[in-house]
Amino acid sequence: MWKFNFSVRNRSGQRVDNIIIGGRDRADAERKLFQMYRHCTILECAMRRPDEKIWHRTPVEEEILTFACK
Repeated sequence: MWKFNFSVRNRSGQRVDNIIIGGRDRADAERKLFQMYRHCTILECAMRRPDEKIWHRTPVEEEILTFACK
């Protein structure tokens, strides 16, 4: 399953960024998006491969790892 990152403008004109939706293809992801945000306008769409992992550690996780390794 592919991951799609959408930025949209909803019907009241407010911009909503970083809506991540999984789908078989872009059409499937857009169908799911329009179920959640009816009458929205897609401003941007970025696709990410399913095997691509992006991990970010928070400072709390850094402290836990430091403490656990002592």
